[in-house]
Amino acid sequence: MSEKNESGERPATSRARFLDAAWGRCRGRPPVWLLRQAGRYMPRYQELRGRHSFEEMCTRPDLAFEVSLQPWREFGMDAVIVFYDILFILKAMGAPLEYTDRGPVFHRPVREPADVRALRLPEPGAGSQPVAETLRMLRRELGDRTALLGFAGAPFTLASYLVEGEFRRSGDRIRRMMHSDPETLEELLEMLADATIDHLERQVAAGADAVQLFDTWAGLLGAEDYARFALRGQTRIFEALRPLGVPTILYVNGSSHLLELMARSGARVLSVDWRVSLPEARRRVGPGVALQGNLDPAALFSPPRAVREMTRALLESVAGDPAYICNLGHGILPETPVESVRAFVETAMGFPER
Repeated sequence: MSEKNESGERPATSRARFLDAAWGRCRGRPPVWLLRQAGRYMPRYQELRGRHSFEEMCTRPDLAFEVSLQPWREFGMDAVIVFYDILFILKAMGAPLEYTDRGPVFHRPVREPADVRALRLPEPGAGSQPVAETLRMLRRELGDRTALLGFAGAPFTLASYLVEGEFRRSGDRIRRMMHSDPETLEELLEMLADATIDHLERQVAAGADAVQLFDTWAGLLGAEDYARFALRGQTRIFEALRPLGVPTILYVNGSSHLLELMARSGARVLSVDWRVSLPEARRRVGPGVALQGNLDPAALFSPPRAVREMTRALLESVAGDPAYICNLGHGILPETPVESVRAFVETAMGFPER
């Protein structure tokens, strides 16, 4: 947990810089890290992936430790996010999960009351052991130098995978379920919130300085449905985590129509995508929360010179905001040029202290 920086001094470490910004009191240049920071754009990741399955890389702490650190060693961001996947908690709840060439697949989708009853809350800590051990290893390696982040999927997004059975961005089945059987869906969401609270509490106990809740699918919803089926679970999770004293981050893809509701979730930081400018987002949510984002990940396919120009423009648009964390508006895309990633990070880290 970060101590309040009342002296106005600039943070001495990346960890302090990140935490100061999350709490709204960063006195220097904003911290920078990237959503989906490790992954397929990095040659070293590809080499490791050629020898191990994705599931093995996530659940073997020695491999997850290495993958988590690859981008930090290469670019020196202000935060390291643990390498894991949001869906393993569902496997621990009894949902049969397989990672295929087309993505994760649940072979028994959850669509009826009996399907929900067939799930179970994991025993305390079950499903969290690999990521907790990876976090402990990372904490020992990073010490006090660099912020360490944990994460989880939000109940609505986890439910979307379970109900759809696989990745379908349209979300047709879960939106139908919201209207045909909302009681069953709400029962599922409550169970998922319980599991997520325990999952994130254990990540904090293992050394995470902050945790991010990914509700990627919630951007499919209108405001009324978001308030009922997504915001309730988010709020419950953040309220449960508040006594731990760590910053909480909420990300919703396609969230420009939901910003005001997101600000009511209790998250300390709102991570926004590229569909709304940062000045507009700040105007709409006020000064009570930090903002994170929001360069379009596709912009990193530009030449490094153009990336540097776009990054400087992004930073200038929020210059002097003590509650801002520089990031992308979504995860890095596969095949993103490494030199463009470097241009983004180096520009952010070289932004003048103010």
